[in-house]
Amino acid sequence: MSDGAVRPEIAAMRGRVALPRSNGELVFAAPWEGRALAMAIGVVEALGLAWDEFRLRLIAEIAAHPKRPYYESWLAALERLVVERDAVSADKLPEVASSPGDSA
Repeated sequence: MSDGAVRPEIAAMRGRVALPRSNGELVFAAPWEGRALAMAIGVVEALGLAWDEFRLRLIAEIAAHPKRPYYESWLAALERLVVERDAVSADKLPEVASSPGDSA
């Protein structure tokens, strides 16, 4: 996936929240990481939010858990976003996260 396939405000993220790259191309250690990126983009768009709504939560998650793997912070930030925006209740997260069709 190249920058052309990612919205400019996402591709432009810098610092600790910058997307991992190799030779300018996005890098994912496992397929679920690419899906986490796609889910975050999809949720932000579906809720009609600015990207910063997610990015600021990602910054907070990375700051709170600096040793946690990068894309696990994406999932935590996404969970916070959907709960705080009342898209999913906190008690339904495990059910939604393990819905059929998920695969790691």
